[in-house]
Amino acid sequence: MVLSARMPDLMALEVLLAVARTGSLSAAGREIGLTQQAVSARMAALEAQTGVRLAVRTTRGADLTPAGVVVAQWADRLVRVAQEVDAGLASLREDTRSRIRVSASLTVAEQLLPSWLVSLRADTHRRGQTPVQVVLEATNSDHVIEQVRSGCADLGFVEGPGVPRGLGSRIVAHDELVLVVPPDHRWARRASRIEADELCETPLVTREVGSGTRESLATALRQVLGGTRRQAPPALELSTTAAVRAAVLAGAGPAVISRLAVGDDLRSGRLRQVALAGLDLHRELRAVWTGGRTPPAGAVRTLLTHIGALAAHD
Repeated sequence: MVLSARMPDLMALEVLLAVARTGSLSAAGREIGLTQQAVSARMAALEAQTGVRLAVRTTRGADLTPAGVVVAQWADRLVRVAQEVDAGLASLREDTRSRIRVSASLTVAEQLLPSWLVSLRADTHRRGQTPVQVVLEATNSDHVIEQVRSGCADLGFVEGPGVPRGLGSRIVAHDELVLVVPPDHRWARRASRIEADELCETPLVTREVGSGTRESLATALRQVLGGTRRQAPPALELSTTAAVRAAVLAGAGPAVISRLAVGDDLRSGRLRQVALAGLDLHRELRAVWTGGRTPPAGAVRTLLTHIGALAAHD
């Protein structure tokens, strides 16, 4: 329903309520920070707009007419609701500045976000600013995109190939997938590289469908072997990177996994990296959000600006 041109704005109704409370144009002006002349002019404009006589001057000040009393009662309800809306909007603005719902792929959630958030908290403390409160959900990249698109997350981090359609995005880090096996696996002693077709035919310990890691490997294999070649069924299909790593350590089979997730294992010798031939498994890790090319103002932009600053110093 469209309001008529006769409907006054909230400021005009606040002037009417001040006159009703004080019984005087001058007292009403002092209460709301206007001169007596300004209050008189606004009352005249309000009566002209509504077409209703609302107040009459007396020797003691100003009295509301019977119609003015009714309008003031309506105005009081409207202003109270407006004050609730105003307070609610202020709270939402504060949440936007200081609270953020983040959905992140497991590689980013487990390997990168903790250090980013600790660094951001330390930086805001040094600057005397309100710390950003992050509510984090770790999931696969497909689910991250769904949550951002539906508004369940303010910001997402994904690791799959390509840029999600319809979302703003920014590269926040780079990663590489590596083929790993335990030290007693036959590939650990292999001198030659593993070719794409042999890897494609080998049952791997892998993440679930929708995982960015799984899709990145599938895309790299399709680029080399063509779109009709199918990968061997997984030896195990697991829902977390930590579970994939544990399964490989237990001897369940090889896995292609983020170097970020197994860096310590490779350095200590608990796992061995097996060289690959002809496969480019470097990938970009991206932040995604709804809207335009520029991240939303508030906590989202604060976090992404900080991550960018960290990357620039690396």
